Amino acid sequence: MLVYVRGAGDIATGIALRLHRCGMQVVMADLAVPTSIRRTVCMSEAIRLGQTMVEDVRGVLCSDVASVRAAVAAGDVAVVVDPGAALVPELAPDVLVDAILAKRNLGTTRGMAPVVVGVGPGFTAQVDVDAAVETMRGHYLGRVYYQGSPIPNTAIPGLIGGYAGERVLRAPADGVFEPRVKIGDQVRAGAVCGEVAGQPMVATIDGVVRGLLQGGVEVRRGMKSGDVDPRCRPEYIRTVSDKASAVGGGVLEAILRLSGALRSPAPAAASSPAIQAAALAAASAGLDLTGIEEFA
Repeated sequence: MLVYVRGAGDIATGIALRLHRCGMQVVMADLAVPTSIRRTVCMSEAIRLGQTMVEDVRGVLCSDVASVRAAVAAGDVAVVVDPGAALVPELAPDVLVDAILAKRNLGTTRGMAPVVVGVGPGFTAQVDVDAAVETMRGHYLGRVYYQGSPIPNTAIPGLIGGYAGERVLRAPADGVFEPRVKIGDQVRAGAVCGEVAGQPMVATIDGVVRGLLQGGVEVRRGMKSGDVDPRCRPEYIRTVSDKASAVGGGVLEAILRLSGALRSPAPAAASSPAIQAAALAAASAGLDLTGIEEFA
């Protein structure tokens, strides 16, 4: 089963790992200059580096359909620069998952693949997608909607270690982002973690830098550009989050349910010579043995 995932950020990557580990072939598409924050767990890093490892799964940058097919056949996740999903018609995936997390639909439609799944707010099951998966932290995280939509965007980050919006680092101005720390660094409140147009981007809490934009990315004032984890567990930066795993489980459920991949095939008709002979004898005697195949 071939799955095309729009987006290659941390949530999309958590989805991809779930599907890949279940034996599905995965293609992920993102921008030429990705804006992923948690880059140590984002397949989008393959666009910058040529390839990347997330946990035990390798992502490989591919330039065309032939290289995509070669990568997935080799057991890798194929990563492409394809923000408009232009490769979808030629790839003809069995499933398309929109995990861009733009909080709105950027052009995904139900006709793009036999099964189409939308992730997060902006999608309505049975309207623009076949199913939608909840991304809001809390009781409904990972739930699959086969009718209706996920919870609308609140613009308030979920709680981690007792902090919500305080843990997010935002660009202080319009311009080009330049990092001043690295992912995995421990920082204190007040530390300068990056600069834009000469203005500092300052941490507001103590913790470990869990995510940070790559240098040279054009940003807008207020754009999410980093993330400080107050739990101070550096090992977390190398594994997909609980949220990404939960959402990935929801996407897996939707694919299995909507594709019918696990349904048992109908029993084949019996072709035993003994059964055939009995059927002929019964027919000549005027007997009806309809259903005898079930006892073959």
